[in-house]
Amino acid sequence: MAARRPHPEGTRRRTDAARPVVDDGPKHATKQRLLDAGMAMLLQHGYNDLGIAAVLSQTNVPKGSFYHHFHDKEDFALQVIDQYMRAVHAGLDACLGDRAHPPLERVRRFFEATRQSYRSEGYLGCLLGGLGQELSGVNDVFRQKIDWCFSQIADRLAACLAEAQRAGDIPAQANPREMANRLVDCWEGAALRSRLRRDPAPLDAMLDFYFDTVGGSPAPRPGSSPTSRSGGSARSGGRRSAHGRARSS
Repeated sequence: MAARRPHPEGTRRRTDAARPVVDDGPKHATKQRLLDAGMAMLLQHGYNDLGIAAVLSQTNVPKGSFYHHFHDKEDFALQVIDQYMRAVHAGLDACLGDRAHPPLERVRRFFEATRQSYRSEGYLGCLLGGLGQELSGVNDVFRQKIDWCFSQIADRLAACLAEAQRAGDIPAQANPREMANRLVDCWEGAALRSRLRRDPAPLDAMLDFYFDTVGGSPAPRPGSSPTSRSGGSARSGGRRSAHGRARSS
């Protein structure tokens, strides 16, 4: 029987209707400790290899306290995803909302900041991508939730890309939403390759390719020279057009 499609943001599976779970938000200290540990452990081990006992051991939280805050392991993982998305939206707010930089640069800066967070975690990649690959074929709740999360990210990027289009930085005939979707898709593929190699090179190559294609290279990598990048103005002999092609000054 096909499962009824819930709203992904509120997806929760109740296993004991007589036992309400306290929804006290993420600020409760014990709950926050569990979520923080769960995020790191899910990223490293995935969902199926993560046991509740391991989370409790890591956090020194008694079993009863866990079930005070979460219905079960699935509910716990879904709330970890919610916390992950709060961090993603905070990053989007910081980068896309920074009006000191042009729109395309703001978009790239978001992915550069994300790459830095991957570095701090040992290039384990994206939690959404990892759980999506593991669970989307066997669990519709996670499939719908993660797909919805990616759509939320694409929505935010599309708004900034539309701003870049109005500024003439990308072609007028381009579809910002489709561009945002492709950007997310390409990033997730690069994040997987980066995880396999424990190396940022796939992430850097993907960003260079995408932004060189759509509108030049607005945000050089830390430590790199604008004239040393492939396709940069020094090598092309002139400025770059909105289509990423060099044109003479």
